[in-house]
Amino acid sequence: MQGKRVYKQNNEFPSNPGEYMKNPDESWVFCVPTGIHGTINSKTWAITEHEDKTITVSPSILVTCHNPEYSWHGFLEKGIWREC
Repeated sequence: MQGKRVYKQNNEFPSNPGEYMKNPDESWVFCVPTGIHGTINSKTWAITEHEDKTITVSPSILVTCHNPEYSWHGFLEKGIWREC
């Protein structure tokens, strides 16, 4: 899935699957392709910002939910979401 970097006001989250944004505190908030929101930071993940404003995150991103149907595990590479 092609992701989309969005720029919203403080305390807002990306609202559509695939969107991601950088917070003022340098953490990143995202909505994975299944629609679950999450947050990542550079203390746990290596986050590379590319010249075209896309990002690559490693290692993989795992988002779990009380309903396993909505859990997601995969990668965000140069703005493209790829499921494991």
